[in-house]
Amino acid sequence: MTHDFTHKGGVVHSEILLPSNAPAEYADRSSLWNAVEAVEKSRNSQLAREIEIALPNELSQSECIALTHEFVQKTFVNEGMCADICIHDPNREQKNIHAHIMLTMRPLNEDGTWGDKQRKEYVFDKNGNKIYDKKKRNYKCHTVQTTEWNSREKAEEWRKAWADYINDSLVQRNITDTVDHRSYARQGKLVKPTIHMGVAATQMEQKGKRTIKGDTNREIKVINYKINILLKKLEAIDNRLAKMREVSERDSLALMLMRFHENGIEFNQVRGITLSTLKKAEKLRDLSHLIAFVQRHDIRTLAELKERSKETSEALWLHKETMKKQQSRIKVLEELLTNYEHYKNNKAVYQEWQSITKLKKKDKFYNEHRGEITLFEAAKKMFDTTIGDKKITSKSWRKELAELKQANQNELKEIDRLAEDVASMETIAYNVERLEKYEDKQQEVQRKNIYEME
Repeated sequence: MTHDFTHKGGVVHSEILLPSNAPAEYADRSSLWNAVEAVEKSRNSQLAREIEIALPNELSQSECIALTHEFVQKTFVNEGMCADICIHDPNREQKNIHAHIMLTMRPLNEDGTWGDKQRKEYVFDKNGNKIYDKKKRNYKCHTVQTTEWNSREKAEEWRKAWADYINDSLVQRNITDTVDHRSYARQGKLVKPTIHMGVAATQMEQKGKRTIKGDTNREIKVINYKINILLKKLEAIDNRLAKMREVSERDSLALMLMRFHENGIEFNQVRGITLSTLKKAEKLRDLSHLIAFVQRHDIRTLAELKERSKETSEALWLHKETMKKQQSRIKVLEELLTNYEHYKNNKAVYQEWQSITKLKKKDKFYNEHRGEITLFEAAKKMFDTTIGDKKITSKSWRKELAELKQANQNELKEIDRLAEDVASMETIAYNVERLEKYEDKQQEVQRKNIYEME
C-alpha cells in the first residue's frame, strides 16, 4: 500500500528525531516506516503509537515548534523511540495549532537493529524448577514487556509532562492561564467537557452550517455556564451567612423578612418618599414569594438556610452526573442513527461490488462508487465496534433518543428551578444582613439618646 499525504493542508513543520543508536537512513520518513513494516511478521501488529498534542495559541508558531521539539526529544527520543513530528497551523486548518507525533513501538539495540517488544519467561515452582503443562505439552511461561511504553502509568506520565511544559512556557511569558492534563471529573470540577468537533464539523460551523456536534457543544456550554453561576452564588451565600448572628426560633427568618419589609416602608416615609400602589404591590409580592419559600422548605433559622444551600449544591452535582450520562448515550445513539442511514442507503451498492468476480470490472465499479462503498464500510465497522453481534434496531434507537432528549430537557428545567431557589436564598441572605445592620444602628442611636438623657 502507498500512503500519500502530499495534499494535506496546514502542515507548517515536520521533522524526524532519532536516538543516537538509530541508523542514519531512518531520518528519511519512507525509510523509517518501511523498516518498521518490514520487521513486523504478524498481520495485526501495532506499527506505531500516535500522540496528538494541543499547542498554546499564546505562543508564536516558531515557539510552538521549539516547544514541541524539546518535549519530544526529552520525553520520547531519549527513551529510545524514533519520533515523526508534524505540526498543523490554525490559520490553514483547525482552530487550535496542534502536533501529531508518530512513535515507534520497538526499542533499538546498540547496533541499531530493532529489539523485541516483549519476551517470554518461564514460570518456576517453589524449588526453582520449570513447570511443565501436560495439556499444552510445553513449559509454562508468561509474557514480559521489554519497555514500559505500553503502560497506562506511562501515558499518564507523558500527559502530565506535556502540561508542565506548556505551563512553564506560559509562566516565562508572564501568562497566568494554566492547563491541566486531568479531566474535569478528576479535578473535582462540576462542568461538563465539550466534545471534539473534528475538521469537517469545524469547517461547516465556520461556514454558518449548524452540525449535531456543534449543537451538542453549545448545549453543554449553556449547562456549564448555568451551573458555574449557581455554584458561585451559593458560595457567596454561604460566606454571607457565616458572618451573621444565628436566628432564634422565636425570631424566625419569616418574621425578619416581614420586619425588613416594614422598615423599608417606614424609611421611605421618613424621607418623604411616597411609593406608588404598583410599587407597593411589587414589594409585597416579593415578600410573599420569600416567605412562601422558607415555609415550603421549613426553613426557620440561618443554620437551616445553610443546610438548604448545601442540599442545593449536592442536587446540582447529581443533575450534572445524570446529564453527563444522558449526553454520552445521546451522542452514541446519534452516531448509530447517522451510520444507519449510510448503511441502509449504500448496502445495495456494496453488495453489488462484492458480487463482481472479475478484477478489472470490480476495480472500475469501486472507482465509480468509492464514496458509497466507503460510507457503508465505515458504518459497518462502527456497528461491529459498538453493538457487535446485536441486531441493528433503528426504531428502538430513535425511541430511546427521543426519551433521552426529553429527560435531558427535564433535567434542564430542574436546574432552572434550582436557580429560582438560589435566587430566593440570595435575596433572603441579603435582606437579613441589611436588617441586622439597620437594627444594630437603631439600637446604637437609642443607647446614645438614653446616655445623653441621663
